[in-house]
Amino acid sequence: MRTVIVPAKRCRVGRSAVSIGPLGFGGNALSNLYAAVDEAEALAAVRAAYAGGVRFFDTAPLYGHGLGEHRLGSALRVFPRDSFVLSTKVGRLLRPHGRNPPSKPSPRQGGIFVDELPFEPIFDYSAAAIRRSVEDSLTRLGTNRIDIAFIHDIDRWTHGEAYEQRFAEVITSALPALRQAKEEGLIAAIGAGVNDIEACLRLAEHADIDCCMLAGRWTLLEREGTSELFARCIERGVTILAAAPFNSGILATGAVAGARYNYLPAPPEIVAQVAALERVCAKYGVELPAAALQFPLRHSAVACVVAGWRSPAEAGRSLALFAAPIPAAFWAEIATLDAGLSVGAVR
Repeated sequence: MRTVIVPAKRCRVGRSAVSIGPLGFGGNALSNLYAAVDEAEALAAVRAAYAGGVRFFDTAPLYGHGLGEHRLGSALRVFPRDSFVLSTKVGRLLRPHGRNPPSKPSPRQGGIFVDELPFEPIFDYSAAAIRRSVEDSLTRLGTNRIDIAFIHDIDRWTHGEAYEQRFAEVITSALPALRQAKEEGLIAAIGAGVNDIEACLRLAEHADIDCCMLAGRWTLLEREGTSELFARCIERGVTILAAAPFNSGILATGAVAGARYNYLPAPPEIVAQVAALERVCAKYGVELPAAALQFPLRHSAVACVVAGWRSPAEAGRSLALFAAPIPAAFWAEIATLDAGLSVGAVR
């Protein structure tokens, strides 16, 4: 099969010196998300993405409870450090649990991995915890610097009633600690990695961040509620990265039995919406995952779409889907598929 190369066009991340291309590698899938991934396959997936022109790689301490950072660091170590952009996240510390593992957290709290490393993720946005998180991640990744540090899951969906307290801690403690790490050269850019539009908007308005990685909220399936956020980010120079373009699986698999949405089995109304999308795809001869991968970049505020792959075959297929031609008539019909949906400032 011919290797598909991602376009080399790059976009500056906020006011930082970091720049990224249009397609990024999300490290959750290779971290035993839902099912175990062979170690050799995981490392080969990263290297296949690199061979295809992907130069932005993202992970987090949560992913496999440290496994994702270990695997991503090992895979990338064979490449020149200046040839790729590497990001991870802060907000959870990993605590070894010894012989007595705690009960598995809910999917909302990150309990979506299997055969993870023997550490318990603990939320902590204090200055001391942020510093330790950065240093621990550098050790697991085996590198001397992180290009983008994302404040992870500081949203109401994750924290519920504790959200306001956590958000205040981010403003007063986490952000100053990250700025200090930036001054020391340990990180180059500061961002937020969230699943919630409101949290991203608040950080863009009240915090000096370079970017926001918004997961699952600007997708082929979810096209509402982002207008104010995108306008504000353009105004303030905050770069948007659209992660989880498959909404945790259903836009890759289609409306099949067991399809996942937001890390859980998809409810009937979501399955019905995806089935409607599939009918439009069939009409124009477009593959659903190709449309899902390409849709986020149709908005001028979005610089990069970030997806995860578990094997070299998955990476190669996604590279091909990302480059697949899609007719304008398809996008026009998708835009009117459901009343009230908006594709924003389409390029």
